[in-house]
Amino acid sequence: MTNSKEASSGAPSLHGWTPRALYVHIPFCTNKCFYCDFNSYVAAGQPIDAYLDALENEMILTVKELPPEIIHTVFVGGGTPTVLTPPQMARFLAAVRRHFPLADNAEFTMEANPGTTDLEKLAAMREGGVNRISFGAQTFDNDLLERIGRIHQANDVVQSIANAKAAGFENLSIDLMFGLPNQTLAQLQDSVNKALELDLPHYSLYGLKVEENTLFHRLYQRDELPLPEEEEEVAMYEYLIESLTGAGYRHYEISNFARPGFESRHNTTYWRNEPYYGLGAGAHGYARGQRHINIKGVQPYIDAANRSLPRLECSSVSREEAMGDFMMVGLRLQEGVTRASFAKQFDGAQLEAIYGKELKRLVDQGLLELAEGEDGYRLTSRGILLGNEVFGAFV
Repeated sequence: MTNSKEASSGAPSLHGWTPRALYVHIPFCTNKCFYCDFNSYVAAGQPIDAYLDALENEMILTVKELPPEIIHTVFVGGGTPTVLTPPQMARFLAAVRRHFPLADNAEFTMEANPGTTDLEKLAAMREGGVNRISFGAQTFDNDLLERIGRIHQANDVVQSIANAKAAGFENLSIDLMFGLPNQTLAQLQDSVNKALELDLPHYSLYGLKVEENTLFHRLYQRDELPLPEEEEEVAMYEYLIESLTGAGYRHYEISNFARPGFESRHNTTYWRNEPYYGLGAGAHGYARGQRHINIKGVQPYIDAANRSLPRLECSSVSREEAMGDFMMVGLRLQEGVTRASFAKQFDGAQLEAIYGKELKRLVDQGLLELAEGEDGYRLTSRGILLGNEVFGAFV
């Protein structure tokens, strides 16, 4: 997919790929959770319609600069995209379809918070092409929900899933978090059991990370954030793995479990280090060997996107950096990285010729093993628990 000039320059062959994945950011939400460092703003008083106007203008400018082929996956994240009213939702989704040609079997995901998806809104989503919803449940313990700044309750998750199924959605996922302040293993076990009762095809399970510019970070600095001990957090993660795999779900990525055929195709684009369009305030994109970050503030984004592509930063990705990225994200997958996929992205480069020393050390430490068919490498069960140590070897 690369011409000879690109190959001889040492650029990764993926520089020539046109993205088949699209990410769109809706930065509005009902409230700001205590742990959240995403580019999001409380929706009340925000110029949402003006934002949607600017977003469509960015779509127009984007397809003019890099004309799309067929889009196989769309992911609408935030914020909480489902704070849009049904008319706003219909308008936004029509714009996506107008400017980006979608494959007949495209995966079209939208993030949602429990309690923000009534039947009218779900109908607008279905009509607009959305066929997968990811709900931010986080926990089924109401006290914990309040403690982390969520405004929904556990029964809102159950009702939202019921509404989505009634509206015809089958591909549903929920996020759960562990390692929350004062969370016990027993509380996590209860949440996992309640999550499994929903009988969903996909679950995402994330450990709390204390990020800068959050309330939790300020509390942490003052030693006022009572987090579980490391041993208990590891026990929580091990329980998650045991419960989900025991219930028939495939642990296909460090934080994700799915029934066969329901793995997140869009997120797999990221884990395979493939290019993607990124639109909206603060969105990241990766195409033709360039990464970009958009302007983050709502009004600054609107002003910029109505004039030109609203870039905050653009940078070229070197061959060496792209190889490191490939290894770090690819090893998150259960299947790991293969020699064939490495060679495909990097003009025939041999995996061991580039990373032989690092791979041997990690295998000797019991953190990596040969993948099925011995065509590559994947994390061992111990490596899954020490993933950051593995990934750091390829920085």
